[in-house]
Amino acid sequence: MPCLFRTILPAAVGAIIVSTSALAQPCASNFKVDGVPMVTGLSYRTWDLVSRPPATVLKDLAAAVSAEGFADMRIDKSTSAVVAIQETSGSGRPQTLRITARKNGKSTRVDAVFVVQAGQVAPEDYVRKAFCRVIDGARG
Repeated sequence: MPCLFRTILPAAVGAIIVSTSALAQPCASNFKVDGVPMVTGLSYRTWDLVSRPPATVLKDLAAAVSAEGFADMRIDKSTSAVVAIQETSGSGRPQTLRITARKNGKSTRVDAVFVVQAGQVAPEDYVRKAFCRVIDGARG
């Protein structure tokens, strides 16, 4: 299976992020990007609700992140988060992924944030779909 965000492109490539219309599910429609491509760091974010207990969701999120190709991954039980660092661009500058699973009424709210440094970008559509695959992995 391909790495979750293996398509991170270094600044030299000069890639341009192209917005695509949101998909019909909450994970995709909640997706947003903060930052200025190639100038500042970018934060890709989304969230969704899962109808399972946070501890179970967290375990399944970790498995889904691992299946997406992150090798440097850990579960931080104190913050109810899966944290991963990845360096795939060859630049030596890591990208970070943090996904939290917290109780929200009768559900668990899953928040995902993927941060790339200034001069790096990732295709929005690919990140959106990867986030939603990971969150779907926590649905059981």
